[in-house]
Amino acid sequence: MIGIESIHHVALLTDNAHYEESKRFYTEVLGFNIISETYREARQSYKLDLALNGRYQLELFSFPDYRERASFPEAKGLRHLAFSVTDVEKSAAQLSAYGVKHEGIRLDELTGKQFVFFYDPSGQPLELYQL
Repeated sequence: MIGIESIHHVALLTDNAHYEESKRFYTEVLGFNIISETYREARQSYKLDLALNGRYQLELFSFPDYRERASFPEAKGLRHLAFSVTDVEKSAAQLSAYGVKHEGIRLDELTGKQFVFFYDPSGQPLELYQL
């Protein structure tokens, strides 16, 4: 084995038109903290480094030539990104209060835990999963 210790970060893409909306979504709605923000002139894009609880990191990239996923949710690559919460029902209600549309709360048949799917401003499928 190669000795992986943990997952360092997950990188997400948005287009330049939705960058500020995505930045607000991940910081104000989901509660990530900004580590750093860089505008890359040569690429005409932003790179936003975000952290959650000082342990988990997301990289949010904007690109002028952003392309949509081929299909949802079975396109190659990341199917969805799931976040743990202590109360799915309360968290889903908070999403609604922010104007974030979500699917109904479901029950995981294998674990008996509740979960709910929703999307970020660029259409990235996200999930809240009961601890």
